[in-house]
Amino acid sequence: MVCHDRGWVKMEKIGVLIVDDHAVLRSGLRLLLEFQGDFQVVGEAASGEEALEQIRELSPNIVVMDLVMPGMDGLTALLRIQESFPQVKVLVVTQHADRGYLLPALQAGASGYILKTASINDIISALRSVNEGKVFLDPSVTGTVLEDYRQRNNPQIGDPIDRLSDREKEVLRLYARGYTGREIGEQLVINVKTVDSHKGHLMAKLGLKTRSELVAYALKKGILPVASSSQSPSK
Repeated sequence: MVCHDRGWVKMEKIGVLIVDDHAVLRSGLRLLLEFQGDFQVVGEAASGEEALEQIRELSPNIVVMDLVMPGMDGLTALLRIQESFPQVKVLVVTQHADRGYLLPALQAGASGYILKTASINDIISALRSVNEGKVFLDPSVTGTVLEDYRQRNNPQIGDPIDRLSDREKEVLRLYARGYTGREIGEQLVINVKTVDSHKGHLMAKLGLKTRSELVAYALKKGILPVASSSQSPSK
């Protein structure tokens, strides 16, 4: 409740969806958030697929999400949330502090990134900052973000493609040549969900959003020479 000149007015709570494959963590975070008074945990999910369903049904203000989960991982879910629910903010809460997780998450649209080792007060502060439209970063990862900024603004330092794993480069090459996720999975002997996960990761790392951008990038980098277009898979 908030007191105004005309009396007490009920304050609208911040709706939060908790997405993590550990039930104990979800339950603990729910209790801590609801104790604050200005948060309402509207739902829980254990995977990216469940998160998308819950967002559609419950319309949370903020999604608190881990990155590593069975099924659809957090990064792929982030990309899907940005595509379908751009008004929903995402705070990543994870144990991974390295750039291989941090930078793709930020590039995919995360509004905040905090480690699971953070105190509950820091997580509460992160949620309130994200709800206000600010970006929140765990102090331990700000150096990585600054270094990435320097590299992006100095063409002589690094190349985004160097951030890709060998498997992500394979997926990039095959997608650019026109293969479907199923066909790529057959060629690389992995399932379609894993292919989609690699695609999400590489597109986030390269700052790409559409397949046409992916093809253009592959051409620019010589991954897909113009002369090879005649070798595209038949449909």
